[in-house]
Amino acid sequence: MEAIEISAATLDAAKKQAADKLGVSVEQLAVTVLEESKGLFGKGSVRIRAEAGGEAPAAKPKRGAKAAKVEKSEPEAAVAVAEPEEKPAKKGRGKAKAEEAPPAEAVVETPAAAPVEVVASKADAEALLGLLNGVLKAGDLEVTAKIEGLNGRYVNLTIDGKDAGHLVGKQGEVINALQYLLNIIANQQIGNGVRATLDGNDYRRRREAALTKLANSIADQVVARGEEAVLDALPAFERRIVHKALSENSKISTYSEGEEPNRRVVIAPAD
Repeated sequence: MEAIEISAATLDAAKKQAADKLGVSVEQLAVTVLEESKGLFGKGSVRIRAEAGGEAPAAKPKRGAKAAKVEKSEPEAAVAVAEPEEKPAKKGRGKAKAEEAPPAEAVVETPAAAPVEVVASKADAEALLGLLNGVLKAGDLEVTAKIEGLNGRYVNLTIDGKDAGHLVGKQGEVINALQYLLNIIANQQIGNGVRATLDGNDYRRRREAALTKLANSIADQVVARGEEAVLDALPAFERRIVHKALSENSKISTYSEGEEPNRRVVIAPAD
């Protein structure tokens, strides 16, 4: 069953866009809220994962011309919306007067138990820093690592020094691989859901600015042409940058499709 991700200003708007993309009604959706944030002056955004929960087949969205190449989850649990069922009315038999069908029993939507929120602690940060220093020591590089800050389940680590540029690599491919390796080790040795983000030479900030600029440029092309555009495969944390950058653009919608590591963001005209 195909699942898509949608970002919009409100939950209702995201559900409607998902229903349109999948070719079903809103009531037939199984929805998982992946991310919800509130901005200044009451503005916010919500990102959901949706799939057709009823009998109606999910319609596969049409793709337009592929967008300019962009360089390359986190699994996030939320509450799925349950589908209520209606009982059919019973029909009378023979010549006996048909009795009025009893009303359908009300079905109360019961959300799944909310997952325990993972929040990184100072001890988690020190443990991740120790793992990173172990990897860097094995590489015999002239770099130092430090804790930049904590943000929810994430520990932000930075690398500085003479060889930091080597650890960023062309278009961030080395630092992305190092971050991936660090989180695999953390999952095995710490195992509490805390994850690390890794930066060097201020690459992440510059990358976020470049992705935001590119996303807005492609969105303008999508609106002008009336056709969808599909970005090249991106890691989950970079897909979130694109979704967030376009979340308040009422002229377009965004969702993700495909399987890791080839999952891509689709930018589509708003219906």
